[in-house]
Amino acid sequence: MRNILIICKKELSSYFVSPIAYLLLTMFALIFGFFFWNSVGYFNMMGLESQMRGQGFPMSVNEYVIRPLLSNVSVIGLFFIPMITMRLFAEEKRTGTIELLATSPIRDIEVIIGKWLAALILYVVMLAFTAVNFAFLFKYGNPDWRPLAIGYLGLLLQAGGLLAVGTFISTLTKNQIIAGAATFGVCLMLWVMEWVAGYETAPWAKVLAYMSVITHFESFAKGVLDSKDALYYVSLIFLGLFLTSRSMESLRWRS
Repeated sequence: MRNILIICKKELSSYFVSPIAYLLLTMFALIFGFFFWNSVGYFNMMGLESQMRGQGFPMSVNEYVIRPLLSNVSVIGLFFIPMITMRLFAEEKRTGTIELLATSPIRDIEVIIGKWLAALILYVVMLAFTAVNFAFLFKYGNPDWRPLAIGYLGLLLQAGGLLAVGTFISTLTKNQIIAGAATFGVCLMLWVMEWVAGYETAPWAKVLAYMSVITHFESFAKGVLDSKDALYYVSLIFLGLFLTSRSMESLRWRS
């Protein structure tokens, strides 16, 4: 555990000693802030129109604001996750320090989990900026906090799975741009696989739909904690880290 924390701390410091983390956090906060401003503005407009028609104000903040915003965060993460993971191992291979890691007494799994955990913590910091926006809803409205908490859990599990995939891809090349582009391509494919179920009912289409990360996030966005969906994300995390371990093992043998 000590080695994992050392690797994690080292990786986090490498994010924040460069402009990478600050740029990602700033862009993420600005993009989500724009989505939040539009969602609240649309909600207020619909509420005023409803009152003018004498229909009262029956709309739910959770249904019309929080749930769409959680889905928006999931989409934004699709673009930011490759930027977080592309340097994890690709930079080590470019600078030649990967040989030091491969021949060091630290176990491969400790290095992998440490780097993946650092990437996940950076994503958690990004999510903290969204919590600041949601805090205004609780100050001026009366939303239910439980669906929001479950939604955040879903975002963390989904990000953990995609970050694990990106960590694996980063071990395959020493070019960060290639690692980032490949990670985005794979994450996008995992996202759009669900579309097949819209026009095809064959068993293979159902399998592809089940493999889609967005299919398993829908219940979290609704505030429903389904063990089936949580197990999918945990399995994706395990698979990504397992493939990374096998890739690191091959590097160790070549070193």
